[in-house]
Amino acid sequence: MTKWVYSFGGGLNEGGADMRNLLGGKGANLAEMASIGLPVPPGFTITTEVCSAYYENGNSYPTDLAEQVAAALHRIEHAVGLTFGDSKAPLLVSVRSGARVSMPGMMDTVLNLGLNDETVEGLAKSSNDERFAWDSYRRFIQMYGSVVMGVPHHRFEDILEQAKHALGVTDDTAVKANDWREIVESYKEIVLKETGKPFPADPQEQLWGAISAVFGSWMNPRANTYRKLHDIPASWGTAVNVQAMVFGNMGNDCATGVCFTRDPSTGENIFYGEYLVNAQGEDVVAGIRTPQPMSAERATPDQSPMEKVLPNAYQELMRVREILEKHYRDMQDIEFTVQNNKLYMLQTRSGKRTAAAALKIAIDMAREGLITQEEAIGRVPPASLDQLLHPTLDPKAEKNLFARGLPASPGAAAGAIVFSAEEVEEYAAQGKDAILVRIETSPEDVHGMHAARGVLTTRGGMTSHAAVVARGMGRVCVAGAGSIHVDYKAQTMTVGSTTLKGGEWITLDGGTGAVYVGKVPTIPPTLSGDFSTLMGWADEVRRLRVRANAETPDDAETARRFGAEGIGLSRTEHMFFGPDRIGHVRQMIMADDPTTRKKAIDALLPFQRDDFASIFRIMSGLPVTIRLLDPPLHEFLPHGEAELEEVAKALGQSVDALRARRSALSEANPMLGHRGCRLGISYPEIYAMQVRAIIEAAILVSKETGEAIIPEIMIPLVGMKTELDVTRKVAENEIAAVFKEQNTTLDYLIGTMIELPRAAITADQIAQSADFFSFGTNDLTQTTLGLSRDDAGSFLPYYVDHGLLPKDPFVSIDREGVGALVRMGVEGGRRTKAKLKLGVCGEHGGDPDSIAFFESVGLDYVSCSPFRVPVARLAAAQAALAHKKKEAATS
Repeated sequence: MTKWVYSFGGGLNEGGADMRNLLGGKGANLAEMASIGLPVPPGFTITTEVCSAYYENGNSYPTDLAEQVAAALHRIEHAVGLTFGDSKAPLLVSVRSGARVSMPGMMDTVLNLGLNDETVEGLAKSSNDERFAWDSYRRFIQMYGSVVMGVPHHRFEDILEQAKHALGVTDDTAVKANDWREIVESYKEIVLKETGKPFPADPQEQLWGAISAVFGSWMNPRANTYRKLHDIPASWGTAVNVQAMVFGNMGNDCATGVCFTRDPSTGENIFYGEYLVNAQGEDVVAGIRTPQPMSAERATPDQSPMEKVLPNAYQELMRVREILEKHYRDMQDIEFTVQNNKLYMLQTRSGKRTAAAALKIAIDMAREGLITQEEAIGRVPPASLDQLLHPTLDPKAEKNLFARGLPASPGAAAGAIVFSAEEVEEYAAQGKDAILVRIETSPEDVHGMHAARGVLTTRGGMTSHAAVVARGMGRVCVAGAGSIHVDYKAQTMTVGSTTLKGGEWITLDGGTGAVYVGKVPTIPPTLSGDFSTLMGWADEVRRLRVRANAETPDDAETARRFGAEGIGLSRTEHMFFGPDRIGHVRQMIMADDPTTRKKAIDALLPFQRDDFASIFRIMSGLPVTIRLLDPPLHEFLPHGEAELEEVAKALGQSVDALRARRSALSEANPMLGHRGCRLGISYPEIYAMQVRAIIEAAILVSKETGEAIIPEIMIPLVGMKTELDVTRKVAENEIAAVFKEQNTTLDYLIGTMIELPRAAITADQIAQSADFFSFGTNDLTQTTLGLSRDDAGSFLPYYVDHGLLPKDPFVSIDREGVGALVRMGVEGGRRTKAKLKLGVCGEHGGDPDSIAFFESVGLDYVSCSPFRVPVARLAAAQAALAHKKKEAATS
């Protein structure tokens, strides 16, 4: 019989931290905490395998699951001395999700389950607190009605707000027992009106309804969006955790809170978190009430820190903090409840953190001896380094302060005020910057948060949904700006007498919590300290070299600043579009005789030479790979009549003649047409000019600096050895001519870009004429899959969402198809030339998953955009360590 249910707490722990794939992160860690003696309310976990079976069998369960659940529930009853559904001493339970990786707020939770009109009276008597019992009952109906029965959440909130207004109170804790009774009846009426069914009174029906809702939430839109953003496979599924309730809302000696063993924004080794007296966990996360700080050190005079309000529970929590960090050897995100001054642990997991915090925590823990340097390298997600590369506000710029909130996620962002997630997505689709402004965010807003430049909320604290999700996404966030009044209907936000409308610009400072009117100038980031330390550790262990794709001096400067070890791709065609040279390019293309064409080409030579010389100077002797002209000529053609007349005048030809020439050059499918080396074969004078410019620039800079400049000349779109033979001969003839003219020589390499399937298949032949290969995985993906990256966006998301493709192949390399061709090209090339230099210069060169693949096939370097260089350096180090570990395991 398959075991579907695992118990924890109450003296029986059937799981542990090493079973997260089966029990989910929450279930595995609850069992682990209980096993090391921490105070965990007893419960049980329904495994992720049940989730898979649930979806594979038409939302139905294994036949023996109900029996196992009943047995596990009985064990909870025995452990706590209460009975599920009993009218005198009722056991209440929580039902929570628990995927193997943290997905905060994305799936559903139900608390206080087991209450009905009879058990609520039993709870009131057993607790001797009628207000608490009816408060718990209304919470249960609200959560269950929304999560399980589909009643819009705001329907309950409207009733509650109206009742508090009539009572003249603002806080839930001020509502008395009799008032909660009336609200409960109103809630039940709403459920009946909205669903046509009464609220279920049978606790068993409630339990299975909640279990099904949690499994069902694994595939809800917000969870799907979160998984897509964080690359979490849908096949993993979620576990369900059923646990005895402990109550933070029983009075002033009770509380609930969320805390981190270190500061998740900065990484400082300071206990960090928030709590609320007389509350339940959802109150803290949702930001319904303003939470209070944990420590007295971080409290303002008007705040009530837990350290002073509940000193015994606080000291116990400090002890637990130390135990958990030493046990898990990582910063932990903790959820807890205090009931009658006794601490209970409800969750621990590796905490979400900013990139800056991840760096500091990893380095500090390595220096503290908790982890090794190699472990520290693996603790920082490479993609998160993007957060460190974003600008901050210029301290010298004028600023018009609008409001202040909490600095929930660092960085600076400006954009138009937008009040809904859907509208933010519309802005982003048009290339416009937007700030998502909400009273409080909910999981339904996650897609808008991802599309926004930043997030501003008027409610919530540093551990609210907005703060946690924004930090994980690397979005700037200011939370809890309570002085701002948001009016969704009027599409305005107001502080005092100042009102801003939707569409007007604001700037967020996630480092201070400030909100400014208008767009404040920014300055680029300074990378030093912890960043430099970790990059140094990474550089010591990685094997892959990291270059940058760059064709302007600014790009080259940025690449050097971020630690690039050369340029792996300099696209010469990008240099052709300058206003001082595009006219010559068009004359070159539109010329119908070699003499006229050569005149235009000669005019381009000094521009190209200056371009290359600038890059060689900046790179100071580091390798620079320059790709000769690649795109089809139609990209440079004059399209408008004014441009056509300008070119005609320069060439001394009629406009009609040029129209005819343009028509003759047009192609039905130019990306598979007359481009790359095919142009160099048809018009060898173009490639000859570019090669001359490269070599003359290299000689010039070498003489200036005394450094050896070794240019790498790359010929694109080669599909067969004969094409490389022809174009290489043109290049070498021109190089020989330059050497003779200048009475000097230098070393150089001539290679090709492997971007066609035929080139990968015949790489052993092509390598005979090549000094290096650079895999152009952008075009190799297009030509292998028969996909245009410019057009596939209309259907590729469907393929990924529905499992036809695991990932977007233009983002992360298709290992089975494109990757197989890369491997074939590597093996073929090195079979001919054992020391053939091999790199990659497609966008995959900056993708951590793809970099792991390139490490495995033995490339020498990756090349990526300048701002991705730090990402690639860290990813290459992690790939090298993973490869080393794999080899050790198999030896």
